[in-house]
Amino acid sequence: MINDYRSRITTPEKALSVVKSGQRVYVHNGCAEPEILVGALVQRASELHDVDILHMATFGRADYAEPRYAGHFRVQALFLGANVRQAVQEGRADYTPIFLSEIEDLIVSGALPIDIALLQCAPPDRHGNLSLGPSVDITHTVIDRARHVIVEINDQVPRTLGDSFVHVSRIHAFTEASHPLVEYQSHPVTGVHRAIARRVANLIPDGAVLQTGIGGLPEAMLALLGDHKDLGIHSEMVPDGVVDLIEAGVINNARKSLHPGKAVAGFALGSQRLFDFIEDNPIFEFRRTSYVNDPWIIAQNERMVAINSAIEVDLTGQVCSDSVGCLPFSGIGGQVDFIRGAAHSKGGLPIIALPSTAKNGAISRIVPTLRPGAGAVTSRGDVHWVITEHGAAYLHGKCLRERAEAMIAIADPQFRDELERYAVQAHLLCARASVAMA
Repeated sequence: MINDYRSRITTPEKALSVVKSGQRVYVHNGCAEPEILVGALVQRASELHDVDILHMATFGRADYAEPRYAGHFRVQALFLGANVRQAVQEGRADYTPIFLSEIEDLIVSGALPIDIALLQCAPPDRHGNLSLGPSVDITHTVIDRARHVIVEINDQVPRTLGDSFVHVSRIHAFTEASHPLVEYQSHPVTGVHRAIARRVANLIPDGAVLQTGIGGLPEAMLALLGDHKDLGIHSEMVPDGVVDLIEAGVINNARKSLHPGKAVAGFALGSQRLFDFIEDNPIFEFRRTSYVNDPWIIAQNERMVAINSAIEVDLTGQVCSDSVGCLPFSGIGGQVDFIRGAAHSKGGLPIIALPSTAKNGAISRIVPTLRPGAGAVTSRGDVHWVITEHGAAYLHGKCLRERAEAMIAIADPQFRDELERYAVQAHLLCARASVAMA
């Protein structure tokens, strides 16, 4: 059985011949995107109609989302990467807002059936086990439910540990390749990012368990934790920034109350340096998203620090993090899962961190109300800390007046008068309070 998988190795073109019009095709997420298989699928565009392509964020070319393939392919994104954002915003693709922890339930229930799954894995070991590499996330559930599973075996995929293995007997067809993985291009770290990161880092205690997102702000924050001790990881994803901290012994997972000694994550997004670091590295334990992002599981980590970002936050604490007005931009992801998990953790810190302005200071991201059509991803009842470069506002259990005062205080100074005037007109603040603040 172990060696019999070689009889199922074929060309990408033959492997993709099973795809029929009207079917749904799932593409492995993040840095695990099977580029050769995706390219072969796009080559069949003229033969196919109304093929639904399902995935979370991917970082490959996503040619199937181009206007010329309208009617042949239509993307259904559970989280938007830059490669499909324009297609969604122009109405040529779809976005499904969903908590990351609940995606697998949709698949299992049949609400999101999958016909064909395209995956990328490391070569099988001597026992016939393929490693899912940097993206375990929802892949086991996809394999369980898809009618036909095709794997691109790539000898440059890192063999990761944890719940990251699938036996060759579960796969219908294979194709072989050798190419570097798609890398996540990190964002530049700015002075504003560092200013916010310093405020966040000052809140983090020794022995904390961290969840971070992607972008310049998380990288800046991780870079400031060098003097901390005994940090741990329980996060939907791990970025490049954890490498230096693990090598320095700052992240050792020693004081974790759940899975001590292990950095638990659903997937890794980063560069070749990160891929090399997670290869056969026993400190990492990659698990299914339904486990990693379960708020009840998250809450079992004492001192759980969840650090998430936002596009804008209103004066009452409503957080928009997936759209610019009515235009979808990213996705819900794991923000609510981890904010709620950290809130119920002993000594936990749920944090929303964002720059106070956008467009080089022209627009305030602390706003009177969310823009029309904006998605309120995290409710004001869930929000605890909101941090900008100008300060930290603690909102949980605060009345609307106290929230407005705290949010105005962390807004960019050039927008504070405008925010105060709105707050008075909306009866969030009384005129006397406004004068007192001034």
